Amino acid sequence: MATVHFVGSVALDTPSQVFAVIGEHCGPYLKRVPDGEPGGRRLWISWQIPVLRANPALTPLEGTMGPQVPLKLADGVQPEAIHWGELGYAREARPGYEDFLKARTAGQLPESVRFQVALPTPWAVIMSFCQQPDARQIYPGYERAMLQELDRICEVIPHRDLAIQWDVCIEMVAWDGRWPVAPPFPGMERVFAEIFGRLGGSVPPDVELGFHLCYGDYDARHFVEPTDASKMVELANLIARSVPRPITWMHMPVPIDRTDEAFYIPLQELQLGTDTELYLGLVHAQDGVPGTLRRIQSARKYVPRFGIGSECGISRGRDVDLALNFIETYAGAAAAM
Repeated sequence: MATVHFVGSVALDTPSQVFAVIGEHCGPYLKRVPDGEPGGRRLWISWQIPVLRANPALTPLEGTMGPQVPLKLADGVQPEAIHWGELGYAREARPGYEDFLKARTAGQLPESVRFQVALPTPWAVIMSFCQQPDARQIYPGYERAMLQELDRICEVIPHRDLAIQWDVCIEMVAWDGRWPVAPPFPGMERVFAEIFGRLGGSVPPDVELGFHLCYGDYDARHFVEPTDASKMVELANLIARSVPRPITWMHMPVPIDRTDEAFYIPLQELQLGTDTELYLGLVHAQDGVPGTLRRIQSARKYVPRFGIGSECGISRGRDVDLALNFIETYAGAAAAM
């Protein structure tokens, strides 16, 4: 049976509505489900700007246009002395899980479905909102704080019900090398391998682990469009050989206009574990089930087994009606696979 994957954000009003609607349309094809990332989390890492700005060890650059970012180390602050408290992700996960349990108990979700929590890589947050060279000095402490959030999530949610997804965006576009805001840098492969090893290895073995490769979602548009799947395959292979535990799934976006076989040929070079599920983000509401099936047909020539998802979350830059259209398209395409 076909399986579907929801990346994170969903433009519905509440987690309860997300679970009810996704369960109604996609229940038979669902392995895990997010809470839709309501409120400030719809803006992905922008939700962390107030957290960074509230830390007295960081201060905005003088002469910048806004009072929030970019940030630097405050005068006289030593990086190792920066104290991080809660970042907010564990606190958000707890009520989301309670809503998930209510929906599952009510029969709106299949009993086997897990609660999915998406976390941004710490690299994405710090490298986006802090200036260099300070960002490299700020990063280690923030990564430790994010891993503490992960620990708290794993403490309060039973592992049999939990799936963790790391959202990999700034690393993805740096690896691609065409977005000037996040260019490649010397030693990038080693740095990323070490980071992915720590992030993936920190997820307990009985918790599902996934990675969402992302080309950005600024008002529902990529920062740059992938020329084909080659750079995503390279980074997925790097993650797979760096993470010291099984990876449950890997998700890759597919632009709406890519029905040509050239986009999918590099998928033959994927070196994922035999138990790793591949999800291709080729569901687009704009051309619905027919367009989605055309992309599925092209992909099947080069990778025989995969589930389907959208390119990214279906929230930012999208309204409720379009999110519902996305969910219906998911279901229609999965039923036709």
